Amino acid sequence: MLSSDDIASWVGLSLIPGLGDESYRKLLRAFGEPKEIYAASYASLSGIVGKDVAEGIRRSADPESLAPLFAWLSNEHNHVITLADAEYPQALLQIPDPPPLLYVKGRLDLLNRPAMAVVGSRNATPQGKMNAESFSKNLSDSGLCIVSGMALGIDAAAHRGGLDGASSSIAVVGTGLDVVYPSRNHALAHELAQHGTLVSEFSLGTSALAHNFPRRNRIICGLSLGCLVIEAAIRSGSLITARLAVEQGREVFAIPGSIHSPVSKGCHSLIKQGAKLVECANDILDELKWSSQQNPVAVNDRGSPEDNRHPLLDALGFDPVGIDALTARSGLTSDTVCAMLLQLELEGRIACLPGGLYQLIT
Repeated sequence: MLSSDDIASWVGLSLIPGLGDESYRKLLRAFGEPKEIYAASYASLSGIVGKDVAEGIRRSADPESLAPLFAWLSNEHNHVITLADAEYPQALLQIPDPPPLLYVKGRLDLLNRPAMAVVGSRNATPQGKMNAESFSKNLSDSGLCIVSGMALGIDAAAHRGGLDGASSSIAVVGTGLDVVYPSRNHALAHELAQHGTLVSEFSLGTSALAHNFPRRNRIICGLSLGCLVIEAAIRSGSLITARLAVEQGREVFAIPGSIHSPVSKGCHSLIKQGAKLVECANDILDELKWSSQQNPVAVNDRGSPEDNRHPLLDALGFDPVGIDALTARSGLTSDTVCAMLLQLELEGRIACLPGGLYQLIT
């Protein structure tokens, strides 16, 4: 691990206005580590990054501005990892634009574990969230750490599944690690900090800015062997992540859904473009030719053998449906249908959706 002076040099350089990651890496290639960059002449610096940035480097960072960082680092679970550290994720060195440094909260050992990205819609269906949690737990138990972006919906469910499994989970966030976004995931962030890992390339205090989230997506797939998309609209951040995964040479997988669901259209588009259609976690493991040193958990067909014996479940099918349609399909009275729906919902076998629709949870 680097000394406090080294950390100050790495972080201070990253905070200079106008110095982006690409220019930061150019300076590292030209001069070596940040201490050598600070010692370089104005003329040599300006030839690489321009006059304004060179002047910023020559002025260097105000030591007092880094006081909040070192207060944060006083917690043994908080770290700054740079390209010079052995703990830096080796998988990120394979992508075209690895971040020069990462802020990390939680387990450092997970950064170099084999991993699978699992992403999808924030406005996920109950079935989508169940799929995300189930697939992620099975993959985690098979030796793959689950990586996602800690958004609501599919991301949060994927993290829960990964944490429940043997290989835990990494959240790559689009804010500073002293900011929890969205705030509704505060308990999840705490659990990830305790039992998994939180990662960000953004400095402490960085708020939830829209342009940061597509940028963090390259790290989500960069840390992973492949990317599984579970429910995504045709224009969504999940498809950006999938595109980045392809550009990085990672495998892309997608779970199909109803042809009527807007959150299935993105997955169907990916499948048409060559993503592997998957129905269970073993489809992913087989495609990766994955052999775990652990004892993988058997992946079961989650359909209940009792489902078809219930007349209303048989009438539901797999697409969302309203009470009138269920009454017509089942031949039951509307009062009977309403009573059965309530009971099935209490049993966790169906989900009530907006607009008075119901959907089978397989």
